[in-house]
Amino acid sequence: MLLLALAATVMVPALAAAAVPENPTFHKDIEPILQRSCQVCHRPDNMAPMSLMSYQETRPWARSIKNKVEAREMPPWHIDPKVGVQGFKNDRSLSNDEVATIARWVDTGAPRGNQEDAPAPVEFQEFGAWTIDPDVIVSSPPHTVPAEAGDWWGDYIVPTSISTDRYIQAIQTKAGDLRVVHHALTYAVTDPESPLNDSSSDAFLNEYAVGKNADVYPDGTGRLLEADARVRFSFHYHSVGEEVTDQTELGLVLYPEGFEPDHILYSRQLGRVTGELDIPAGQVTRHDGYTKMYLPGKLTGFQPHMHFLGTRQCLELIYPTGSTEMINCANFDFNWHIVYNYENDNQPVYPAGTTLHVISYHDNTEANRGNHDAKNWTGGGSRTVDEMAFGWISWFDLSEDEYKAELEARKAKTDNE
Repeated sequence: MLLLALAATVMVPALAAAAVPENPTFHKDIEPILQRSCQVCHRPDNMAPMSLMSYQETRPWARSIKNKVEAREMPPWHIDPKVGVQGFKNDRSLSNDEVATIARWVDTGAPRGNQEDAPAPVEFQEFGAWTIDPDVIVSSPPHTVPAEAGDWWGDYIVPTSISTDRYIQAIQTKAGDLRVVHHALTYAVTDPESPLNDSSSDAFLNEYAVGKNADVYPDGTGRLLEADARVRFSFHYHSVGEEVTDQTELGLVLYPEGFEPDHILYSRQLGRVTGELDIPAGQVTRHDGYTKMYLPGKLTGFQPHMHFLGTRQCLELIYPTGSTEMINCANFDFNWHIVYNYENDNQPVYPAGTTLHVISYHDNTEANRGNHDAKNWTGGGSRTVDEMAFGWISWFDLSEDEYKAELEARKAKTDNE
């Protein structure tokens, strides 16, 4: 019975299957793929090293594009399609047919085709712009990072303009200078009596790292921001060879005043954040983390977090009966911190007493291209050259009645398919 909690979620990726054309051309077959999955980064004055907005820009890179998509290195989407839940809100990955179409296009000379077959151009946001439309923006104080210095960790606590209890619908941390912000965590400081330098009474809001965009909460869920709460920015800065001043912003989309969501959304770190990691030189290691969920609930998102030696992370449910269900496995690239947000109908459901189990793999051998020093032992810590082994998980609790109703609905859906 418990395994029905996931039965409706384990399915093929929600990408439209299309036959591989015999003679693909750029405008008819390749350009639509680039628009959906590539051009958000591969355009002028953006983070990618080259633009793929036109045939003239794309053609010189054709063979490299083929190699990258066949290796599943681009676009950056690292969920293992053969394991667990498939179906995510933010999935830009390519289907097998799309990869084969690109490969055939390259192998047949990368023809341009008919301009009349080209799709309409897509209008993208300016690089570094908000991906949400925030109602409130809270700014950290300017912080200058020296050209040459050790990594810096520290907090700034700033007031907000929110005078009544409000629920957050979406949230985004936007770094002022991507080069120096290794990561930034934000918290709501909820004790009005605590001094500005006291962050002992706070609640997690959001995490930013390179490649991370906004968190948009599922319909009917929200996170409470209490009246007159302040925001704590917890930074990790690192030097990049020139003096840089950063001012990071937190944007909030709020539900209307007086609105109460059906469920409160929670996020936490699952696994080993900094301590007790043992990764000997020349070895591949595994570390495990566990947490017990005392109420039924739904998982809404999963984000692996490791550093340069991290290669793969898996999330498993251990049910009260002792049976297990592998939810997802994702390969890991430190350059891309991706939150895998489940489609509403695909959110894994679990009963009270379920244990969440995160499994992290590190490769401290020369075979790992991200390894800067395969001859030395590495342990846990906050520096970039240290390691971590945790996943961010987001969820909301269900009542027993809601849990049973969800099981029945998923069973009925499975029976009808």
